Amino acid sequence: MGRRYTREPPTQGTHHVGNRRTTIAPDTEDAALVDRYQRSGEPEVLEALISRYRRFARAKARGYFLIGGDSDDVEQEALIGLYKAVRDYSPDHQASFRAFAELCIKRQIITAIKTATRQKHQPLNQYQSISGVRPGDEAGESAIDEILVSHSDADPCDTVVADERMQKMHASMDALLSGLEVEVLRLYVEGKSYQEISDQLGRHTKSIDNALQRIKRKLDGKLDEDEPLATAV
Repeated sequence: MGRRYTREPPTQGTHHVGNRRTTIAPDTEDAALVDRYQRSGEPEVLEALISRYRRFARAKARGYFLIGGDSDDVEQEALIGLYKAVRDYSPDHQASFRAFAELCIKRQIITAIKTATRQKHQPLNQYQSISGVRPGDEAGESAIDEILVSHSDADPCDTVVADERMQKMHASMDALLSGLEVEVLRLYVEGKSYQEISDQLGRHTKSIDNALQRIKRKLDGKLDEDEPLATAV
């Protein structure tokens, strides 16, 4: 998933690049380092910023789960988001670099989660929600059948197969998942973190993690059962 930082970057201080040495004072403000990197593209300046914010990025990644990946993959997405913050930050944003970095990191992680979810099981994940309007939902919230993603770019044969598999999955969803699992998956697909789901449902984060693991096993098993439909067409 993009460039991996496979080693710890140098600590802030003296950085060696080729035959030259670049000194970066530990108390240099974030905005000054960002401006310097944007103007010069010096890799040692980028490494200094990554080093400064690595723990921050890891902390933000800790509350998310990436289907088909592990914690290292989520942390990598967080670092990509941090890099984008360095690349795009401007004082005109009227926010500190730290606040802007937090926003970019979260957006990058959520985008990666949604992309991985769609690619893992495209027919299933063409729904923003999996259960329709339930008691307690906000007024006007769209039901599952109202939030289908367009198939306009798909191959007609693939669309027929996807629609059939989706209909079968939708029909069995109530029996497949518990009430808690439905709620957890709905919030997860909306991009909520473990902590946000935990707070909203009044459950411990470990309970949320366990629910997501059960959901993944159940959906994987169901889609594997339906696989002959795809190969038979």
